[in-house]
Amino acid sequence: MAFLFSKARTVPIGVVLKRSPGATRWAKWAWRATDILPGAGPARWKVIAEAGDTTLYHAATLPLTLYPSDTEAYVHELAARVPSVYIVLRTGSAEWPLEPQIVTASPYEGQDYCDSGEDVVERVAMPAAMRAWIQGFVDEHHEEEVFVKRRRKNARVDMVQDGIGDSRISQASDVYRAPGAKAVP
Repeated sequence: MAFLFSKARTVPIGVVLKRSPGATRWAKWAWRATDILPGAGPARWKVIAEAGDTTLYHAATLPLTLYPSDTEAYVHELAARVPSVYIVLRTGSAEWPLEPQIVTASPYEGQDYCDSGEDVVERVAMPAAMRAWIQGFVDEHHEEEVFVKRRRKNARVDMVQDGIGDSRISQASDVYRAPGAKAVP
């Protein structure tokens, strides 16, 4: 396993979150990931810019790691209309309601975090330099896998009767009969 991790590449990514006034009376603020800062230094909720009630924060700096085993996902993302990175945010404190947790270039990993329902996953467009860096990594490590259709070997599907159930249990009729219906001898 050490061999695969030795080929991995990591770059620090600054996560920029925008705080703007909420659209409803129940949400005072609306938070959204709007940008990334490749190669950023460490920061924690540093104000970048303010305009009226809207504030941009450099919320955190997280590592973005590319793995040779995930190049298929990177190829998929680079082919998107707007190649993006995915920022996973989790519920934080009252002052900072969202905490950046992970930055990934894999749309598959981003989707995995969406499935839990506990995280907020924001999609942020990649800068051109980051696209070039990821493309270089893909060019170096990606190996296209040839699709091989699996074939059944000596399978006799005409010998099986569907719906009877387990052959070790004797049954007079179909196991999918309506409840309460009597078995037909």
